[in-house]
Amino acid sequence: MSLEDLRQRLNAIDAELIELMAQRQQIVAEVSAHKISTGTPTRDYAREREVLERVRRHAAKLRFDPDVAEGILRLLIRSSLTQQEQTRVAAQNTGVGKRALVIGGAGKMGAWMADFLASQGFSVEIADLVPSSAVYRRLDDWRDADLDQDIIVVAAPIKATAEILAELAQRRPAGLIFDVGSLKTPLKGSLEKLRAAGCRVASLHPMFGPDTQLLSGRHVIFIDVGHAEATAQARALFASTMAELVEMSLDEHDRLIGYVLGLSHALNLTFFTALAGSGELVPKLKKLSSTTFDAQLAVASRVAGDNPHLYFEIQALNDYGGAPLEALVAAAQQIRELIDNEDEAGFVSLMEAGRDYLRVEPTAQ
Repeated sequence: MSLEDLRQRLNAIDAELIELMAQRQQIVAEVSAHKISTGTPTRDYAREREVLERVRRHAAKLRFDPDVAEGILRLLIRSSLTQQEQTRVAAQNTGVGKRALVIGGAGKMGAWMADFLASQGFSVEIADLVPSSAVYRRLDDWRDADLDQDIIVVAAPIKATAEILAELAQRRPAGLIFDVGSLKTPLKGSLEKLRAAGCRVASLHPMFGPDTQLLSGRHVIFIDVGHAEATAQARALFASTMAELVEMSLDEHDRLIGYVLGLSHALNLTFFTALAGSGELVPKLKKLSSTTFDAQLAVASRVAGDNPHLYFEIQALNDYGGAPLEALVAAAQQIRELIDNEDEAGFVSLMEAGRDYLRVEPTAQ
């Protein structure tokens, strides 16, 4: 057969694969409806493991790489779970006949919250000075809103969120009010004003980015700021998802976020700043990069492409942010001293301590 003939055969097989995947998704829709009607949980880990093991065995019999086969099935399973989760959220009809206002709804996380609430049946409005292509009714200034909404979400930068929450306390809306800020200590005073004003107030932190579609394996943190009923109402919005719902105190949240976000951001900022200062061009480095370098570069690139103002607020406004940064500087200095002193034993000890902390199995020598 000619090369062109072979390519045509591949094109036909590719088309058939797409058709089969589309058929699979149609069956997934039926599975989702059955699970909802019978109250069956969306995710069944035992079933997933069974499917993946069977696929690996079948691939091996066909002399096809089992890892490739498993990778493809994992993508299909993820797509299936996303469809099922979104169907279940929509089926709850939590917001039918209710209104929601998202202040900062033109921003990335604000837009995610607007879509999430709309999927539950809420009539959504957004307030933002920035124009938006979203289909929702938009106000330039939230102060022009009637504030009669059943839910008011504040998805603005941290400093602006503190100001908005304080102003809302003066107007005392009757609906549920919550923020989705990455830090809570800068909001403590404003949240207390809302509570003291008798408002139904809670505080949330979705631990995922605005591009997230599947919430399975993701976490949403809930901070009870003195109104348990409001916190329960906020939790209920995510009850039909597969997200892990976590509750913690305001101060514990920011202490841990100092490491989860503050330290990880600072590490990547340091990485790409050092690279930029080296004078070596990334395309040149990629030609001789390692697996570790490629993985770190990918993460650092995502950080570099994110909102610098948000990252600065996360570093500068956290009452607990100093300790992680000091630990990062001290660790870098410790490594440098071990190298300068040619202290191989100390270096090995440092790596072994990290391995024990992270509970990583050592690589075979």
